[in-house]
Amino acid sequence: MKISITLTGLLLAGNLLAQNTLILKPSAEPVKINKEIYGHFSEHLGTCIYEGIFVGEDSEIPNIDGFRTDVVAAFKELKVPVLRWPGGCFADTYHWKDGIGPREDRPSIVNVFWGGVTEDNSFGTHEFLNFCELIGTEPYLSINVGTGTVQEAVEWVEYVTSDNKSPMTDLRKKNGREAPWDVKFWGIGNENWGCGGDMAPDYYANIFRNYSSYIRGGDFQKIICGPSEDDTAWTETILSGLEGKQHLAQGVSMHYYTLPTADWSNKGSSTDFGEDMWFATLRNTMYVEDYIKQHLAIMDKYDPEGKIKLIVDEWGTWYDKLPGTKDGFLQQQNTVRDALVAGINLNIFNSHADRISMANIAQIVNVLQAVILTRGPEMVKTPTYYVFSMYNVHQDATLVPIELISERYEYQGEQIPAVTASASEKDGTVSITITNANPSKPITIKCQLGTEYKLVNSEIVTGREITDYNDFGKEEKVTISDFDPGRIKKQELQIEVPAHSVILIQLEQVG
Repeated sequence: MKISITLTGLLLAGNLLAQNTLILKPSAEPVKINKEIYGHFSEHLGTCIYEGIFVGEDSEIPNIDGFRTDVVAAFKELKVPVLRWPGGCFADTYHWKDGIGPREDRPSIVNVFWGGVTEDNSFGTHEFLNFCELIGTEPYLSINVGTGTVQEAVEWVEYVTSDNKSPMTDLRKKNGREAPWDVKFWGIGNENWGCGGDMAPDYYANIFRNYSSYIRGGDFQKIICGPSEDDTAWTETILSGLEGKQHLAQGVSMHYYTLPTADWSNKGSSTDFGEDMWFATLRNTMYVEDYIKQHLAIMDKYDPEGKIKLIVDEWGTWYDKLPGTKDGFLQQQNTVRDALVAGINLNIFNSHADRISMANIAQIVNVLQAVILTRGPEMVKTPTYYVFSMYNVHQDATLVPIELISERYEYQGEQIPAVTASASEKDGTVSITITNANPSKPITIKCQLGTEYKLVNSEIVTGREITDYNDFGKEEKVTISDFDPGRIKKQELQIEVPAHSVILIQLEQVG
């Protein structure tokens, strides 16, 4: 009995001493954090495309060929690596030929998924791909499987990417584009378990094989529609349906939206919340790592060499619409809470960079967890924008594995890790990103570096209150600020991470 108590006491003491420790553990097997993990998503939904990205050449809002000048500059600064389009649910009602040629000749359709508004197709294939070139990003196109055909898909790929003499390349040139675009990423269907056709997984797996086998001619990454949240049965079925044909897919998509509640009809306010909704949101966003691990285990079973990557091509927060905004437009604000959600998710994706090759936050402008909000001629950079801006140091960097021991953040009998983190190295600079989920308590972390480093940069994203956000015509409440992390002593940096904050520490090796 005495020995047992003594051992228990030693273990408890050891746990207490080890709390809030971050140890850099460089690996002999380098893993690259693909820049595409910092990707974005744009859909014909609300004012994401029209008013957000595209206002037309005749608009009084300053623009470049119809694209908002302020938005273009903001995305260049953000270093957006990849942008997904045209959906989302909209993709499986979208017929690409409706969006090419003279705008006055393009037919209109009704956006049945998002608000029932009329879509005039003035923003189509040429506009999207030209926008991607303008901001320096890779395009990721979603093929219509729900209401489309294999022939329609094949012709779109040919129209966009082919330089051969053919009817589709002739049509592209007739419409003003001589050279093909370089489009590597093609999603074959979207949410086919739901708005993309309510398909059974084995039925969809066969459709994917059919479509993918005809999409040829380039070094394409073809993405099979994967699961929502923890639907491992879908993942198991679609991958078993690819046995012997794994070469047809280079990626499996996964969607996970963070809600404070389980009630989709009452998701909570994006601005008016207390610690209960703060905690619930951060707890629920952390579930994504468990879901990732569950799906990766199945992927390992059917693809033990890891050639097929996981692509989290829709993620982010989803709250009730802002009062006074249109139904189906999914407009919400973006607070310090969303900054924490962004930092936590990006740390998780970084840590699985060996298997996650892309992620796309939903959505890029004016919808859900947007990095940019627009209203008429005004533009706002959200807290999520500043987290992405701070984290872009990880793009195409080498993952530095870490060992993280964190205290718990407890609320009303539940608890989650108070701290998340990830680290990378690029061009001799080590970058460490850390989040503190506790809304009221700063947390001291001992960073054991393992060699001699000097501090070269440190930044923070936070606000005075957890509900702070950036609004039109007002001084920014949440942005990137300089941060003093302290001094390095004996290869250890002891950092006090402020409450409800996301920080970046950058180091260079001495000597």
